[in-house]
Amino acid sequence: MFNSDKKKALLYVYSGAGGVDAQDWASMLLKMYQRFAQRRGWGFSVVHQSLGEQRGIKNASCEITGDGAYDILKGEAGVHRLVRISPFSAKKLRHTSFALVEIMPEIISREIQLNSGDLKFDTFRSSGPGGQNVNKLETAVRVTHIPTGIAVAVQSERSQAQNKEKAIQILYSRLAKKMDEAKVKELSELKSETAPGGIEWGSQIRSYVLNPYQMVKDHRTGIKSFQPDKVLDGELDKFIEAEML
Repeated sequence: MFNSDKKKALLYVYSGAGGVDAQDWASMLLKMYQRFAQRRGWGFSVVHQSLGEQRGIKNASCEITGDGAYDILKGEAGVHRLVRISPFSAKKLRHTSFALVEIMPEIISREIQLNSGDLKFDTFRSSGPGGQNVNKLETAVRVTHIPTGIAVAVQSERSQAQNKEKAIQILYSRLAKKMDEAKVKELSELKSETAPGGIEWGSQIRSYVLNPYQMVKDHRTGIKSFQPDKVLDGELDKFIEAEML
């Protein structure tokens, strides 16, 4: 086991099957967790995000800081499904979208030994919505662990050095998660159903239905809410509490 900071959770959101609707759905999930964190008085910062071509996000990574953040949020990991009338459909058709949520603790003990030759660093300009450059200098950093192909990009800090340091720290967490998953697979021959390649029908942990009726249902606990607008505004307590039991 790796030592970790349970007060800090690393949140990743990936859009899945569904095109621009899925990218919009991923951004809705990101806002949902931001509102949940705000309601609890936690810190929430977007470390990096890749914007969709038309709307929403392709993926995003965030830091959430608060008492017990990781233990409280870890049950949110999995595929989330949205059913609604697509705002991008000229014919107002109902559309199903998927997004993947990953939650992991920040690893604070560097028990993983990294060789500098295994790391590739790239710099780029931090950018905001609409392609506007927030910073004209290449302060954003992407670090890739060549043996595994795991890449982490950070653009939230002011300087390239700060972004590089944070990217390496997050890389440790992702590598630790990968190593733990490898151990589980070796011992039990289980394969995760929440890999980015499987963000589709049948793998969801929770469904958010906005049409033809209004309901959010967790498929693991059976907990329901008939007020999806409040759930999407961060009122996740009863879902999280049921999963923690």
